[in-house]
Amino acid sequence: MFFPLKDLNPTQRFPIVTLFLIAANIVVFVYELSLGSELNAFVASFGAIPYEITHATDLVGPVSGTPIVHEKGPIIPHLTLLTSMFIHGGVMHILGNMLYLWIFGNNIEDILGPIKFLIFYLVTGVIAALSHVFIQPSSVIPTVGASGAVSGVLGAYLVVYPRARVLTLIFLGIFIRIMLLPAWVLLVFWFVIQALAGVLSLSRGLPSGAGVAWFAHIGGFIAGFILIRVMWRRQTEWGRTQDSDAY
Repeated sequence: MFFPLKDLNPTQRFPIVTLFLIAANIVVFVYELSLGSELNAFVASFGAIPYEITHATDLVGPVSGTPIVHEKGPIIPHLTLLTSMFIHGGVMHILGNMLYLWIFGNNIEDILGPIKFLIFYLVTGVIAALSHVFIQPSSVIPTVGASGAVSGVLGAYLVVYPRARVLTLIFLGIFIRIMLLPAWVLLVFWFVIQALAGVLSLSRGLPSGAGVAWFAHIGGFIAGFILIRVMWRRQTEWGRTQDSDAY
């Protein structure tokens, strides 16, 4: 198992959007912690629910076969594709997403610039959520988290900085080592794990209960891998070319 700690890939721009996104996620999570018994209602209102997306309707009240009581959400249910990106299901959920966003996001913002990076992040996040909706179109379980958008960042990083070195915590059974790995090794391994888990979830039948939205990760990663090639000009104003990598 690989767990990235930091990359050795300096930036030239101050990562204002990356920090803003991290701050926004933390603020929303702190607000979640303050809700107490109202948290489930908040998640049901602003999480992305596949059934609401595919049927363009806002579910309200209990739904047969699930313990979830749906609350009134945005007037346009599809807006939850955006709001769900800033909601997290627990401390480890948000810590993992924000760590990955910080390690890899600042470099993608560095080459795109703040405005284009924000667009990139939101677009890949929406595509990731829609990937999950495509797989489970009738699910009434809210999907939350920045994982899809962060997966898009990882896909972009693989294109731009495949040979950048990443300080990585490696778990080998009872042994733990810290090593510098090329980014492509870490990111390809991560994607393969997501793909295998997604295929396994299909082979077992799609659960109606809550779990990991593997296909949101897969869809976000592929979206980022493709979109960065569209949004990133080969020569930026910093004079960086597509053939250059950080070492």
